[in-house]
Amino acid sequence: MVLEGQIEDIIYQNEINSYTIAVLESENEIYTIVGYLPFVNAGDLIKAEGKFVTHKEYGRQFKVETFEKLMPKTLDALERYLANGNIKGVGPSTAKKIVDTFGEETILILKTEPQKLSQIRGITKAKALEIQNSFNENWELWQIVGYIEKYGIGANNAKRIYKELGNNAIEIIEENPYILIDLVRGIDFKKIDKMALDIGISIDNSKRIKSGIKYSLILSSYNGNTCVLKDNLIDFVKTLLGVTEENIENSIIDLKVKEEIYIENREEQEWVYLASFYKAEYNIAEKILNLLNARNNKKVNKIEKNIKEIEKQTKMELSEKQKEAIKLVNENNVCIITGGPGTGKTTVIKSIIEIYKKQGNKVVLCAPTGRATKRITETTGEEAKTLHRLLEIGKTSDETQYENNNISVTPIDGDIIIVDEVSMVDVFLMNYLLKGIYLGSKLIVVGDIDQLPSVGPGTVLKDLINSNKIPTIHLDKIFRQAAKSKIIVNAHNVNNGLPFIKESNNEMLDDFFYINETNQEKILYQIITLCKDRLKKFGDYDFFNNIQVIVPNKKGNIGTKELNKILQEKLNEHSENKKEKISGETIFREGDRVMQVKNNYDIFWEKKGNNYENGNGVFNGELGIIAKIDDQEKTIKVKFDDEKEAWYQYQDLEQLEHAYAITVHKAQRK
Repeated sequence: MVLEGQIEDIIYQNEINSYTIAVLESENEIYTIVGYLPFVNAGDLIKAEGKFVTHKEYGRQFKVETFEKLMPKTLDALERYLANGNIKGVGPSTAKKIVDTFGEETILILKTEPQKLSQIRGITKAKALEIQNSFNENWELWQIVGYIEKYGIGANNAKRIYKELGNNAIEIIEENPYILIDLVRGIDFKKIDKMALDIGISIDNSKRIKSGIKYSLILSSYNGNTCVLKDNLIDFVKTLLGVTEENIENSIIDLKVKEEIYIENREEQEWVYLASFYKAEYNIAEKILNLLNARNNKKVNKIEKNIKEIEKQTKMELSEKQKEAIKLVNENNVCIITGGPGTGKTTVIKSIIEIYKKQGNKVVLCAPTGRATKRITETTGEEAKTLHRLLEIGKTSDETQYENNNISVTPIDGDIIIVDEVSMVDVFLMNYLLKGIYLGSKLIVVGDIDQLPSVGPGTVLKDLINSNKIPTIHLDKIFRQAAKSKIIVNAHNVNNGLPFIKESNNEMLDDFFYINETNQEKILYQIITLCKDRLKKFGDYDFFNNIQVIVPNKKGNIGTKELNKILQEKLNEHSENKKEKISGETIFREGDRVMQVKNNYDIFWEKKGNNYENGNGVFNGELGIIAKIDDQEKTIKVKFDDEKEAWYQYQDLEQLEHAYAITVHKAQRK
């Protein structure tokens, strides 16, 4: 059957897979419709194909199998469509003014004569063009959504595809479906391959084989690899595509000639890289060698004397290894300081800052994440910035775009650049950092190679150390104060294959407890009671200020998804005094702890107070608290750990997740 009508209300919509329950009003009747309806909003006019089913609890519903969006046919419908929040710069008030002014010509004006919109008070010529672009983009986007959805490709990829391919996206895809592999990270190659074979592309088509090669290299990068052995690549592609080795070899040659891949010979073995990965690694190596070989303009004379003065000034005696680290920095333009927790890396950083500031040098502190910069600022008393903010990296909303070595960065205004937590930095971010450093500056790389590697491809810190080309010092002594912490001692024990120290004694602080439980219900009980009151009683630890639950997985009874629901209920329960916003299966509530789960380079933020500051960009892994939910403006305000405040439109809430419990990998991005 076919139903045609306007979406009157969205009862429920899953933000992840777009499963939707909505109210559809036709000319004669109102229906409840259910199905996968990406980008559907109240006010949209759609034609849906499907069948009626009877739900045992909710009764008669229309189950949508396929649908298409229609242009509104009445002025009321058009006004509601324009006001539904999808057209940038148009809200209910502006939508009414546009429709009242132009009537039946509204769509024509929006598509072809946007300058006429500036007749309306409050709409400038620039805003008129913005409205036109948004209107046309939304419409083209829908056409792409309908097209790619037939092949099982998620609608969340439509914006990226439209941005890259433009208005002719469908024609371009029909000619070469494999282009989608280059555009959308994480896309299912087998679905694209089926789509291509169904429209007549042959099994041994060179476009198919080359796409399979690139897909295989991308797949390998999900495990952190930047390259693979050529023989292993050929074996994998043979199995994936069912083609001959000769065909694969020919396609590898063609890709190499076109510089879409690179092959490097090392120790009589051939390693194959995607171009972006190879260029990032090459640029890193080249820039570091250039920095190392540049003149050491920032060298401090009489460094021993300066070290003694710092010890006297800070009333702190540095170890021989710490002094050696400072001297290493002084003698070289690039060096690495590594070591586990409690081994004095922060003390070395503080000493370096003081020594070089006394010489009139500008010291820049940075780290890959907001939480890491906050920690450096607290321990050193000096401002630190995230690498993204420091380099002012432009909008790179998609990961495949992020892997673009041509992104411009702002040069770093500093003589001494200290980068902490480099174990979290992947090859692309390291490449951007080095692009921003002037020759003659000193680069000090700090980190712990025993931490988890970066989420992105490459093990930069480990590989730089193993290259044996960069002066490196490994701090391995746990200092007396740090040794009082069982957390630090046990971290070293784990790395050294030794058992936990569990029992308290007079020399150790009670900061580490090992609770051995195997029953999931008991584990859940322990987590809830520790978060809710036991740690509060033990050391006045407040959950929202001092406690973070970290687990291995998202799924399961004690995975992040279930834990976040339970902990929200226990720690920030429903109240008439707290506003809520339902987004898919998630209930966002004022007071909730949340995490940004993707890079957003555009979102505006501000820090209020005596030193007002504002800027753009909130990045994957940043934590905050929902400070306010505004139903009238359809926004949620989040105050992040570094005191910046950002407003999220309701349609952007897929960027936020509850963070009462987070995974280990998300924890390292904090």
